[in-house]
Amino acid sequence: MSEQTIEQERDVMQAVKTGWRRRCPKCGSGPMLQGYLKVRDTCPVCRQELHHHRADDGPAYLTILIVGHIMAIAMHVVFVHYRPEPLIMFTGFTVGCVALSLYLLPRFKGAIVAYQWARGMYGFAPSA
Repeated sequence: MSEQTIEQERDVMQAVKTGWRRRCPKCGSGPMLQGYLKVRDTCPVCRQELHHHRADDGPAYLTILIVGHIMAIAMHVVFVHYRPEPLIMFTGFTVGCVALSLYLLPRFKGAIVAYQWARGMYGFAPSA
C-alpha cells in the first residue's frame, strides 16, 4: 500500500490530537499508555496493535526543548521585572520545570506514537 493511500485513510492531525490525549489513535477511546509512559501492546477497546512504536528519545527531546524555552523566557521576565530572592526564584522555577516536564512527557509520547500510526511507520501500515 502506498504512502499516499495510508495518508488518505488516516488523518495525521486527528491522530496526533488523539495521541496527545493519550488515547488510541485508531478508536480514540482506549487508553494508549499503561502507567505513566509504557505503551500498551494492544488497545483494550479496538485491539489495534501498538507495540510497533519507536518513540525512543523523541518525547524527551521535545519536552526538554519546550520546557527549556518556556522557562528561559519566564526566568528572564521574572528576574528583570521582580528581582526575587535567588532561593525563591530557584525553588519556583525548579517546581515549574518538574511539573511542566511531568505534564508534557506522556503527552508527547502519545502524540509521537499516534503520528507513527497515522503515517504507517514501523509496522503500523494497514494490512492488505
